[in-house]
Amino acid sequence: MITIGKVNKLKFTRPQGRDHYLKADGKKVLLVDGSLPENIRPGDALEVFVYTDSDGHLAATTRLPKAQVDEVAWLRVSAVNYYGAFLDWGLPKELLVPFSEQLGEMQAGKFYLVRLFLDDLGRIAATAKIAPFIADELESPDELAAGQKVSLLLADATDLGVKAIINHRYWGLLYNSELYQPVKKGQKIAGYIKQIRADRRIDLTLNQPGYAKVDPLAEAIMARLNAVGGTLQLGDKSPPDAIHKEFGASKKAFKQAIGALYKQHLIVIAEHHIRLA
Repeated sequence: MITIGKVNKLKFTRPQGRDHYLKADGKKVLLVDGSLPENIRPGDALEVFVYTDSDGHLAATTRLPKAQVDEVAWLRVSAVNYYGAFLDWGLPKELLVPFSEQLGEMQAGKFYLVRLFLDDLGRIAATAKIAPFIADELESPDELAAGQKVSLLLADATDLGVKAIINHRYWGLLYNSELYQPVKKGQKIAGYIKQIRADRRIDLTLNQPGYAKVDPLAEAIMARLNAVGGTLQLGDKSPPDAIHKEFGASKKAFKQAIGALYKQHLIVIAEHHIRLA
């Protein structure tokens, strides 16, 4: 079955003149790419993104867009005309946001959070009216769990932290205390579910909760100590940004890791450095 607006695995057919086609369910789809993977043969499966061209015909490309149907993305408006705003989503055929799907008049050169959908004619379009599709509360208690790794799309900052869209479906919050690295709106980043609150709202973290993250970090610290001669200019009082620059970890995770190494009598901890015992 061919799904418009998604990545499909279709079978490559014999060339017809200068054109290449893919097929599934008895339908032929024009492959618009100028080049093909090496050694591809008729009957081989090829992963492609399927969309409709300007004439309403099915087309496929091996290039992946910045978002697929039912996903949310942070995209730049490249042009505006009497049809609406057109977004750069990584494909030659730009993505339309009709005026009816805009929260306010979109402006060329600016970025917006949008969600992709199929219109009544099966064409891919986008809407800035994402609120009905992103829930504040978890629908099923079994859908997400504390410690689970998720995909985040960062949105607006609040007094408490930064709102983020989880797996294109839910709102979550990254508290300021969890932000040990600079972030910006529209950034895609991996994160973890810190907790599901009693009201089913979701708190997030950029570190894997608990001590599961300590062992790999402790190993990285020991490897670094051995590589630099036994002393590292990071310690209990070092600033969080210096720790993150060296290990990509929060200060809390770093302190947990060096604490575990200290208890094993492997290192000595000072305020501004650690060294091998």
